[in-house]
Amino acid sequence: MVYADQIKAPPNELRPVTAPWPFSMWGMDVIGPINPKASNGHMFILVAIDYFTKWIEAVTLASVTAKAVARFLRRDVIARYGVPATIITDNAKNLNNKVIDELCAQFKIRHRNSTPYRPQMNDAVEAANKNIKKIIEKMTSCRDRT
Repeated sequence: MVYADQIKAPPNELRPVTAPWPFSMWGMDVIGPINPKASNGHMFILVAIDYFTKWIEAVTLASVTAKAVARFLRRDVIARYGVPATIITDNAKNLNNKVIDELCAQFKIRHRNSTPYRPQMNDAVEAANKNIKKIIEKMTSCRDRT
């Protein structure tokens, strides 16, 4: 006798997200609140990583507002590297809102969301965040010893 709850399909294989050319696909995420705060009082780090080159752009923010994210995209991504074809973010409201939707529509950027509870879709930015956190920990622990 076979029970339906015992039938299991094999899990789908996770494939890394790849970009067809440099600066065409960026992943974005927010680190924070960070402790201790940055010297300018900022508690958050907005991180973007290009999936092709693994180049990172980051900025500290006092608060992560839709306006601040849009400004970062315009100034630190689009103005420096051109308009990307795709941006991948998690489902956080500060990265998914009307302001970001309008910016993406204006520049014809495809905005994709990673699946909740599966940050592997945005794995490059998650790995970058991990490295940034390690660097901050080392820098603050060295500063505390002096």
